[in-house]
Amino acid sequence: MMGGFLYALLLLVAAALLGAAILVVVGSIYFDATNSEVPPGIEQPARLRLIHAIIIGTAVVGKILENLHICSQVQFVRYWRNGRKLGPDAKLFIKDMKFKHVPVRIYQPKDPSAGGRKGIVFFHGGGMFGSINAYERMCRYISKESDSVVVSVEYRLSPEHKYPAHLNDCLAATTHFLQTADDYGVDSARVIVAGDSAGGSLAAVVCQTLVGRQGLAKVCAQILIYPGLQALDFNLLYQQNQAVPILFREKAAFYFLHYLNGDVSLLEELLQGCHVPVDQRLRCKKWISADLIPKEFKARGYKPWVPVSCDEEVYQELKNVFVPEVSPLLAEDAVVQKLPQTCIVTCEYDSIRDDGLLYKKRLEDNGVPVTWYHVINGFHGILSFFDNGWFTFPSGKQGLDNVVRFIQSL
Repeated sequence: MMGGFLYALLLLVAAALLGAAILVVVGSIYFDATNSEVPPGIEQPARLRLIHAIIIGTAVVGKILENLHICSQVQFVRYWRNGRKLGPDAKLFIKDMKFKHVPVRIYQPKDPSAGGRKGIVFFHGGGMFGSINAYERMCRYISKESDSVVVSVEYRLSPEHKYPAHLNDCLAATTHFLQTADDYGVDSARVIVAGDSAGGSLAAVVCQTLVGRQGLAKVCAQILIYPGLQALDFNLLYQQNQAVPILFREKAAFYFLHYLNGDVSLLEELLQGCHVPVDQRLRCKKWISADLIPKEFKARGYKPWVPVSCDEEVYQELKNVFVPEVSPLLAEDAVVQKLPQTCIVTCEYDSIRDDGLLYKKRLEDNGVPVTWYHVINGFHGILSFFDNGWFTFPSGKQGLDNVVRFIQSL
């Protein structure tokens, strides 16, 4: 009798779990279908929708686990996204260690080199969810294809750590590598700083900071892959791609607030521009304005945005957005002129595409050589899907190969 009861109970629990799983799947697909926009020009739209539904479903499961006090939503999403460290590689020495206090993973080609190799300091994307494990495939590929030593940096993440923790870790790791490059078979005059998404922003700031440092070898190039470079104006041409997976305009602002001060209650004010005083808006217009974006990018539609009045309390809470360490697009010309040659990757269907376009113009106006790759049918994060089995996007592979060719040309 008791055995039959336990069997029935187990069946009931299993049915409940199955029902919950089905609800999560159906709800995630419904959310994606009703809240996202996948333009017809994007590569493999159905595949992108599925990826986005999985991301949404993971967040929902994480929230359920948080409400059950099993783990936080952030912890669960990180666990799912980060994956595991891959096994040994026949062509690379791979070692985890620390540069000062910062964990790093070093990828070093096994084949002997006639001289000092190029070195790449890489900052992963996802200021809340990224990790060196999540970027393992990309870093291995770059190291092998470009015959370079890659240092992948495990900087501290939001929301536990806020500005300037991420930046301090990236600066510490980069300066340490510049000082010790020879220990890894790297020519210190051939060190490149690179990153994607949030890591691209950190790479830009690190390069700006180091142009004024004495006693260090100069960074020879920077690679900025769909970087976020300012938080003054989320109404450039962002409206075109504001609901395109996998980075909605609102989510970009949400992640930024977690990085800056953790106060996401100011999300709507940030999106509307309530944090920008008139004098700051006028000062920065020469660097951040829809008027500076080439007209071909307005072909899909652009409605000029009418600025709102500044809220002094909001400005005081968010005033750090006006420092170049947070918004590198606002660096003075005297700094920009000293930056190394640059590779910028942008994607047509990326909510923060315009930041890369504006920085390209700033660099070129200041005489900095720029190699620009625009993934015409790409979305934010597409390079990470260069080799993901069924979830592979050919344009991601092409974009990453363009980055490799840039490295090879140095």
